[in-house]
Amino acid sequence: MILTKAQYEEIAQCLVSVPPTRQSLRKLKQRFPSQSQATLLSIFSQEYQKHIKRTHAKHHTSEAIESYYQRYLNGVVKNGAAPVLLDLANEVDYAPSLMARLILERFLQEHEETAPSKSVINSMLRDPSQIPDGVLANQVYQCIVNDCCYGPLVDCIKHAIGHEHEVLLRDLLLEKNLSFLDEDQLRAKGYDKTPDFILQVPVDLGQA
Repeated sequence: MILTKAQYEEIAQCLVSVPPTRQSLRKLKQRFPSQSQATLLSIFSQEYQKHIKRTHAKHHTSEAIESYYQRYLNGVVKNGAAPVLLDLANEVDYAPSLMARLILERFLQEHEETAPSKSVINSMLRDPSQIPDGVLANQVYQCIVNDCCYGPLVDCIKHAIGHEHEVLLRDLLLEKNLSFLDEDQLRAKGYDKTPDFILQVPVDLGQA
């Protein structure tokens, strides 16, 4: 089904008022049942990432981070099992995984002697069980699994889809008996940029 510009804009406009969660995607599917889940997810991701880039700076001021951290602490004191961090991210219109990163970095700065490295932060986001505070670990986990656009879970899904498409493309090239170099071969030849495949002989794909 071909998506018209008007249809795209209608979907994009609808996204203005919804948080970036899987629950929102289900509501979007109910609103636009004729569109595929993949189409809606693609539009959802594109529009939300545009929004995050526009508003990223305001969430990273020292004042904003301290305000979020204190609100997180007050929230978990009242009810540590509630999705405090996820609700906070949705309230201030920031990606849950990115909010989780902010709060985790702030927590570690307060409880560790040295500033946490990026690799340590990334490792804890991929595996929240490494976080030395059980309540925060659970809060981070809730943010990760409910974020459709950012975070380690989304990165894994994107990587898996990319690998699947690479395999399908390789099979198609072999089926068409087209001569090509793959990424590993290009890297071995010293190429700085290594696309998945490069055809060794230009062809008219309409005739391939």
